[in-house]
This record gives sequence, structure tokens and C-alpha cells, in this order.
Amino acid sequence: MKQSRLLQQNQLQKNKLITKIGNIEFQSCVSLAPMAGITDMPLRQLVRKFSPDCLLTTEMISSEMLMQNRPDEHEKILAYKENEFPLAFQISGHKPAMMAKAAKILENKGASIIDINMGCPVKKVVSGGDGSALMRTPQLASDIVKSIKDAVSIPVTVKFRLGYTVMEQNFLEFAKLMEQSGADAMTIHCRTRSQMYSGKADWSAIADVKKEVKVPVFANGDILSPEDAKTCIQKSNTDGVAVGRGVLGAPDLIYRIEHYLKFGEILSAPSHVEKIQLLKEHINTEIVLRGEHVAIQFVRKFYPYYIKGIRDAAVFRGALVTENSLEKIFEILSIIEEKEASAVNE
Repeated sequence: MKQSRLLQQNQLQKNKLITKIGNIEFQSCVSLAPMAGITDMPLRQLVRKFSPDCLLTTEMISSEMLMQNRPDEHEKILAYKENEFPLAFQISGHKPAMMAKAAKILENKGASIIDINMGCPVKKVVSGGDGSALMRTPQLASDIVKSIKDAVSIPVTVKFRLGYTVMEQNFLEFAKLMEQSGADAMTIHCRTRSQMYSGKADWSAIADVKKEVKVPVFANGDILSPEDAKTCIQKSNTDGVAVGRGVLGAPDLIYRIEHYLKFGEILSAPSHVEKIQLLKEHINTEIVLRGEHVAIQFVRKFYPYYIKGIRDAAVFRGALVTENSLEKIFEILSIIEEKEASAVNE
């Protein structure tokens, strides 16, 4: 018995996933990718419930908004709980001095890491010179990294894409420049800005990046299962993966990825009943953060993901997204639970 336990402990140690970004070390090679309007504190809490070790990232925080000191606008975005660390705060902008001041504010608020958004493809973001627009102004991007590195004592990371268009795929040169500028790690979304989120992420495109940079590199895009994560790492030659839309309706996905990478074992995804229970928990946490009225409106975007695959999903979705009564929303969810539980027992 003792020998068997010792062998098991040795195997656990052998398969341990360790990532070091600057002076921050965590027992995982998976991170939660930042998603505006999505990766708020309640969602991060659900992810952390399953994975105690992954790197979490806030939703995008505008440096302009942060410097205007309007608590009503950024209070919810900056909310976090102590169990979320390591926690990266992501900021956007294109003014080096302002970005540096914003980063310092976030460091003082407890950020483990400052992540710079150079990958957001949304029109209103890039039209102002932020997000993936910075891939067209690499010197400015470099100045931003240098300014933030000078302002804070915590690690600084960068998230960017393959390039602005298919004809402007400058990710390799950009990666080298970011490292030279002081970036402690980087995440590459394997699409161009012009692709937005359409088509298939090209994981193999970035396979040469690790030959050119020494800092940790994470691949992002289309990581929807543990098998996807392993294939992505093999094709991209990266140190790990950043999971975004895959956690919608499946906040345990990062844990299942970690388990698969450690032990080669595929864990079962939550049942439909378990997903409804997670949705109820998600709603309740959003209510605590935002108040009942706002939370009910906010969580509507999540319903399709949690109830995907259940019988009569379209009917239930239609009922949920038009309902404003919390009591009736929970009644609908209880009906789904009962139907799915009965189906399992049939």
C-alpha cells in the first residue's frame, strides 16, 4: 500500500504542470483568456471552483476609462475574490504614459500580472488605435510594453494575433519585439484581425515562435476540449493554452484539460442537470455583484451555452431570454432539471 502510494505521488510530481511568468509561478499550463463582458468575477469563480491552479484573467479594462476615475463604470470589472490569484488584469489603450499609470493603479489593486490587449478585433476598439491595431504600429506597441515595465514591479504579458490581415501576418517579428521590449510572456490568438472569430484557428502557424523567444508562449483559439488543447500544444509548440469561449457553459473545461495533460485521462463533461445547477450558481453570483435586475439582463448571453444539447433547447432558450422574473427563471430551470433527470432514468 505504501509503495503504491509513493509511486502515485512520484507520477503526480512527474506530470505536474508548472508555468513561471516573471516571478509568478503556478501549477498549470492553462490560462483563462480575457473576454470583454464575459470573464467577470462570477465566471472566474466558477472556473476556479474546478481549477485551483490555472491563471485567471479579467475582462478587458480600458486605460482611458480607468484614468477617468468613474467608479460606477469599472467597479464591477475590477471586482475579484482572494481565491482567484494568480490573477492577471488586462488593459487596453494606445498611449504609453496613460497605460503605465493605469497599470500602476491595477498593481496597487492587487494584480498578479498586467496583460496588454493587442489582439481585440472589435471595430470600436481598433478604430481608436487599440487592440489588434497595435500590430500595425509595432514601435508604439513596444513603447507601451517598456512604459508599463518601468512603472510596475509585477510581470507584464501581451496578447496579440497572427496579424491584422492575412497579408500582414507579422506575429513572429512582433513576438520577438515584445520579448525585447520586456514582455514576460505572450498569448497568441491564432487568427488575424480580419478573420475576427470566423474560420479555424491556425495553431501550426505559430510553431516557430518558441524557436525565437524564450519567454512562455500560450496559444489561443478554438480550444473547446481537452483533446483540442493537447493537439494545439503539439502543433503550435507552445508552453500552454489560453481557453476563451470554450468555458462558456463549461466552467470545468480548464480543469479537464489540466487533468488530461497530466494523466492522459478524459474526464466526463458535466451532465445537463449539472450544467443547470452551475447556471443557477452563476446567476446567483451575478446577482450579488450586479443586483437582481441588471444580473437578469446580463446572464442572458450565457443561456444558450448552458442548455445546449438538451431536449427542446430552443423553446427553453426563448423563454429564458425574455423572462424578467428571477422566480420564473428558476422555475424554468427546475423544469429542465426534472426533464433531464427523468431522461437519464428512463
